[in-house]
Amino acid sequence: MTAHQLILKQRAELLAVLCGGGNAEPLDCVLDLLLACEVLVWEDYLSIRVAEKPLCSNVRHLLDVVYDKGEDACSLFLAAMNQVIPEEQKAGLCFGKECAVVDKNRPDTATLTLLADRPVLVRKLRDNIDRALNALLTTGCFTIKDCDAVQLPVYTPSQQVRRLLDQVRFKGETAAKTLLQYLEQTETTRPNPEDKENHLSANCLLYQKKLRSSVAAQSHSLSTYGGTGRFSLDDIYTDSLLEVIDGSGETLTLGLEDVVGPLGTLNEEADTILVSGEAGSGKSTLLQRLHLLWAREALLTNTFLLFPFSCRKLNAEQRELSLKELLFLHCCWPDRGQDEVFQFILDHPNLALFTFDGLDEFKQGFTDEERHCCPTKQVPIPVLLFNLLQGTLMKGVMKVATSRPQAVGPSLKRYLRKEVLLKGFSPGGIDCFVKKHHSDPAMARRVIESLQANTGLLSLCHIPVFCWIVTKCHQELLGGQDVITQTITDVYLLVLQHFFQRKSPQSQGVLGKAWLEEHLDTVLKLGQLALEGLEASCYVFSGYELQRNGLTEKEVSQGFLIYCNDLSVTDCKRYEFLHITLQCFFAALYVVLNRNIDRSAVSRLFHPQYRQLSGLSQRCLGHCIDSSVEELESHVTETPNLQITAQFVSGLLSQRHHDLLLECCPIAVRERKVKQVVKSLSKGMQRHFKSIPRPVEGEKKSMHAMPSFVWLIKCIYEMQDNSIAQDTMAKLDVEHLKLTYCNIGPVECTALAYVLKYLRNPVGLQLDNNSVGDVGAEQLLPCLHICHSLYLRNNNISDEGIRKLLEKGMKCENFQKIALFNNNLTDACTQHFALLLKSKQNFLSLRLGNNNITSQGAEQLAEGLSYNQSLQFLGLWGNRIGDRGAEALAAALKNSTTLIWLSLVDNGVGSAGACALAKLISQGKTLEQLWLNKNCISREGVECLIEALKMNSSVQEVWLRGNNLSPEEEEELSKQESRLIF
Repeated sequence: MTAHQLILKQRAELLAVLCGGGNAEPLDCVLDLLLACEVLVWEDYLSIRVAEKPLCSNVRHLLDVVYDKGEDACSLFLAAMNQVIPEEQKAGLCFGKECAVVDKNRPDTATLTLLADRPVLVRKLRDNIDRALNALLTTGCFTIKDCDAVQLPVYTPSQQVRRLLDQVRFKGETAAKTLLQYLEQTETTRPNPEDKENHLSANCLLYQKKLRSSVAAQSHSLSTYGGTGRFSLDDIYTDSLLEVIDGSGETLTLGLEDVVGPLGTLNEEADTILVSGEAGSGKSTLLQRLHLLWAREALLTNTFLLFPFSCRKLNAEQRELSLKELLFLHCCWPDRGQDEVFQFILDHPNLALFTFDGLDEFKQGFTDEERHCCPTKQVPIPVLLFNLLQGTLMKGVMKVATSRPQAVGPSLKRYLRKEVLLKGFSPGGIDCFVKKHHSDPAMARRVIESLQANTGLLSLCHIPVFCWIVTKCHQELLGGQDVITQTITDVYLLVLQHFFQRKSPQSQGVLGKAWLEEHLDTVLKLGQLALEGLEASCYVFSGYELQRNGLTEKEVSQGFLIYCNDLSVTDCKRYEFLHITLQCFFAALYVVLNRNIDRSAVSRLFHPQYRQLSGLSQRCLGHCIDSSVEELESHVTETPNLQITAQFVSGLLSQRHHDLLLECCPIAVRERKVKQVVKSLSKGMQRHFKSIPRPVEGEKKSMHAMPSFVWLIKCIYEMQDNSIAQDTMAKLDVEHLKLTYCNIGPVECTALAYVLKYLRNPVGLQLDNNSVGDVGAEQLLPCLHICHSLYLRNNNISDEGIRKLLEKGMKCENFQKIALFNNNLTDACTQHFALLLKSKQNFLSLRLGNNNITSQGAEQLAEGLSYNQSLQFLGLWGNRIGDRGAEALAAALKNSTTLIWLSLVDNGVGSAGACALAKLISQGKTLEQLWLNKNCISREGVECLIEALKMNSSVQEVWLRGNNLSPEEEEELSKQESRLIF
């Protein structure tokens, strides 16, 4: 098939890929490449990249232009697409034959060089645009106004570079030469672009080379989840979703290169960037990828030295250290010139980057009480670490720390430059990860199909560690289980079975039904070690600790524990569990299966604040802390880890695992523990219900749930007992349940739906500003019948997720309102809303603001509105429906007897659209508010509205701020009609 035919056949798919998520970066990268290879001329580029038009319109125009230019242009376009889009989005796309690169003469002018080298220039300038602008400013090529126009905060760093290149090209040959000369100079002095007089010594360069080599060696193979060198990070790394909330509350999507960049910065004076994510979300792997790319000089090109630290390793450091000792002993020792290298770091903090992995695993909570600013004085590790993070020590050095969200309190957040949220895999990321793990495409396809057939399991796989487990245990997954895998406990039992089966001496390694009983002794030994460690906030164990727990070499070799190369010395080997969640799982197994465990063990998991340091914990602490410190400090339990353990305990005590545990634990003991869990869950829920305030008169009774409420819900889901869920919800009496900013993903949606479906009365469910996504939206379907309102603002939901939601919503009598502001919706979703409006004559409110809906979508929506006689609120703020869309909506709503509020703010509506809406005002009987701010309405349109208002006294306000009117016109028109608000 020719490239011409491929573009025609795949037009819809190409459009979807380039418009996905509303991010213009893929389109911009393709345009850069097409400009560089002369497929597009400058006039083509200007006609395609129109800021005022929706992204999808620009992409459609590009496809038309390329198609019209012929076969060669189509081939180069497909090659550019293949280069730009990530692997997980390439599934099902064909890019044709690889086109031969034709050598061309170098451009003879600087302005043409900017086009020919545009992709490379964008990459080079992204991290030092300030200095490039300064060079243009000092030479008179740019004015301050030009610089401000380039650096508008609405643009990403890459967009700022492209605006800079466009502006330089417009300024002419002199400006282009100045920029190219600046880049040549930075190439020769890249280690310190701010100080041209600085001369790097041979010792510093030698140390950088050694440090790069050391970091590259540590980062080459996947270390998380017990990587043993079998997986190269390049082969297995899959991008996760990264988000940041900017100063205005908007959520921005980041690339890996933006983690240390300026995007999303909230505190310019701070130096610490926090990457937060739940256990298993891929924080360590992301940091490892960052390290590897720096070592290869592929990222962080302005960072001369990068020092990676593990908080788990720092936990084991008992000595007092100076900053110099910390850097050289824990990262890389200079072969010569130690003092010279250290002085260079002190003199140039802006050229160094420190990373701290696993801040939540540090024994001590953050405190800023003890200040320390001397880089040569020896102090305890916590003092050193905390002063680095807050900037008292080594101000100017950028720091990146990873942690679970719950472990970061307000005292540390004061010192954060920004917080990057790691959201796990997208649906495409899951497919990509599975394919990378299985070299056999047929096997990868089988695993993916099995996941798609089990949406509960698919929702778990958005967390990378669960995705890894499912992929690793594919034989057990596909082999047919007695119990359908759907809870986290199910997944970890799969891991247990997989590792025991791998080491089974039986023929073909097949385990019998009593496999857990056969390995009970090993499980209890590992479980005791795990629980002791959790209670002591200890995750690294000496060989002596293993011996004391009776673990043999054979049991250690099962694979649950791995050897810590970077923590072990010749006389003392160190071990850790494959992953922190696996340590929690073994601790839970110990709590459930140990017949002699303290009766309060279960209750302590659900009420950790009442825990006292046990003898077991004190023993485990022996190799982690100094005895004198042990007497003085009170060790705080890591609540998040104990909460994960409690989830596993709930799941193991589920009736569905009764047969598996039957011979391992007496029925009477098991039933006692079940009662303890149920009692603890009931008490926990009661505390939340008692905190519900009385409603203010005229308002609904509302409960703003906290993260611990979500945890309790997840524990109930793990038990898979309908009666417990039913009894819990029988006691919840609210009309509105608010779960905003609670890190709700697909896993949490599954648990919420399982429990909330038993509510006695309909409720408004508010899940704004979470990570629900398409899979999460589908997981909510079981409780949709009890939701009269569903708020899903800013949740990365696409047309496909909405399709499934609305198919169920049409059948739910109670379902009356939905809010989907700031998602990834396009015109494709409006046909489903049209069907909903046609079929549900009790639907009240539809809010679709800040999506990608055009006039075509508005016309489809209008078709449904023309049949609906119940809708009261319609919000389409921040779309691009234009005059045509406004006219269609006005025509459909002119006979409405229910519409109260209509918002078409920022939709490109002009006077023609305003005149159409004027007819709606003149004929309508119920409309009270019309919002038309930030449009293109001129005086003619406003005069139409004024005439219509003369015929309608029920309209209270028409908002018209930010239209095509002068201040004098606004003043004159507001005098004619006081209900107009400018």
